[in-house]
Amino acid sequence: MAASATTLILDFDSTIVSVEGLDEIARLALADDPDRDAKVLAIEGITRDGMEGRIGIDESLRRRLSQLAITRAHVDAVIKLLRKKLAPSFRRHKAAIRRNAAHIYVVSSGFRDYVVPVCAELGIPADHVVANELHWSKDGKTVIGYDTDSPLARPKGKPSAVRALKLAGTVIAVGDGATDCEIRDAGAAHEFVAYCENIARENVIARADRVVRSVDELLWIYALPGAPSFPKSRMVALLLENIHADAADMLRDEGYKVEALSDALPEAELRRALKGVSLLGIRSKTRATAAALDSADRLLAIGCFCIGTEQVDLGAAAARGVAVFNAPYSNTRSVVELAIGEIVMLMRRVVESDRVLHGGGWRKSAQGCSEIRGKTLGIVGYGHIGSQLSVLAEAMGMHVVYHDTAEVMPLGNARRAKSLGELLAKADVVSLHVDGRRENTHLIGERELRKMKQGAYLLNLARGHIVDLDALAASLKAGHLAGAAVDVFPAEPNSNKEAFDTPLRGIPNVILTAHIGGSTGEAQQGIGAFVANRLIEHVNAGATAGSVNLPNIALPPTPRAHRFLHLHRNQPGVLAEINSILARRKINILGQSLRTDEAVGYVVTDVNKTYDDAAIDELRSVPGTVRFRVLY
Repeated sequence: MAASATTLILDFDSTIVSVEGLDEIARLALADDPDRDAKVLAIEGITRDGMEGRIGIDESLRRRLSQLAITRAHVDAVIKLLRKKLAPSFRRHKAAIRRNAAHIYVVSSGFRDYVVPVCAELGIPADHVVANELHWSKDGKTVIGYDTDSPLARPKGKPSAVRALKLAGTVIAVGDGATDCEIRDAGAAHEFVAYCENIARENVIARADRVVRSVDELLWIYALPGAPSFPKSRMVALLLENIHADAADMLRDEGYKVEALSDALPEAELRRALKGVSLLGIRSKTRATAAALDSADRLLAIGCFCIGTEQVDLGAAAARGVAVFNAPYSNTRSVVELAIGEIVMLMRRVVESDRVLHGGGWRKSAQGCSEIRGKTLGIVGYGHIGSQLSVLAEAMGMHVVYHDTAEVMPLGNARRAKSLGELLAKADVVSLHVDGRRENTHLIGERELRKMKQGAYLLNLARGHIVDLDALAASLKAGHLAGAAVDVFPAEPNSNKEAFDTPLRGIPNVILTAHIGGSTGEAQQGIGAFVANRLIEHVNAGATAGSVNLPNIALPPTPRAHRFLHLHRNQPGVLAEINSILARRKINILGQSLRTDEAVGYVVTDVNKTYDDAAIDELRSVPGTVRFRVLY
């Protein structure tokens, strides 16, 4: 359907804005009435009856206005309010609505006095707004009635108002109420689209030709200028493992349908759940294997709402054009604070004392207890967490030595150990902060534990497979180590409902926590916002900045352009082939960026508006193509 042949007839209340304008005026006009709440509820009920077709618009308007004394101040106030109450997707897609304003009319049973100024925010001119009109007193300060002769003030009036516009081509009526459906039923429009972003009325949906939840979906269906390659309202974001609610809210605000579960999913269930999902959010327990990714027919990106990404097959994701993002810094402080707290509790034997007192006993003793001041902390892995732990530990009077396979500069007075063995021999407390690569499996085993000082302490807040727990249990029981704190385990339950076991259970002065290093409200909120933003930017602009498995590109949107995203195997000639196709079809390149790694290359190309479907087919067929997407 050509864009120039399509005209949209939009409702205003509960469509363009998320509320009913006259109901909001009622709240303002009745502000000082002692029965305000009851009267507002009654007026809202009349509005619903009219929108759902139980009473005529004439009765609805008459009954509501008869209860209100409306002034110019009320109308001015409601204009300001309604501008703030634009439906989220109308606000997001202002630019696209402005581009299509010549083919958009607003036909509303509300009043021009507030409808016209709000529509002007979207670039819809006053002569494209058809609505009822208020009658004012001579001084213009008080409403004394309204135009009862207007078609929009009478039953079946919207079809008459639309016919009077004498529109050519295909006319689409869009709204949330029965009166919008009447436009099609009376033959004044070819289709009726139930608009459900703000409210979904079952009896209206049942009569609709189509149902949409956002402006981008409407633009996409009718191939209008500014339409996305695929509307977000039809994209599903699946969030697992109790990801912070802020992330879900951010994705919903962008228009996605969000499904959130508190637990991880086993592979078989994950494969079923990934059907039709565009964005996947996980933490540390869900395993996004190659087999699971094979079932992801629409997946664009995975957000790891944590630091590590070893739970994702990064190569398999890249081979399928799926970007993977994580939050490398957001929970650093939370992990560090837990480590500091556990060092203090271990050296003061707090857990043992706690258990005695909870059992009804009394334990007041300094035996085996010491200050952390003056002790040596050995940090294995001097990245973001290890280095910040170093700073806090020094501030509390500890000496710090560290070991890292990478060349990293020390902070403060920390000193680099020549080897892991040297660190183990010198440290009173060893804290592990290495990544989850396979080479780190049993990095601390029986041999390493023997190298540690008699009476030392071990903390693992990194990855479960780094420590041989059987060897650690034996060392603790033999009295070689004085205590340990472990937050991560080789095998962890998928939910709080499952049983847990470890060889460390029941050993004195051992702190066991359920992978809660980053589980603070501040950390999870920060992680939620950070990763959700990366996912949103990837879908909106094709940005891969921060991706752990694709070449990193971040380009700002280019106005009045289409953006092509081309992910391909890293092989010679791909960029030349892309540009040859564009040149042959006389498609002007406005901007272009290419980044590659060992496996894949990523090209982002902004072009002018002159292209056809055949060009897209050619670009998708370039040898080596992994995924091609027209962004906008």
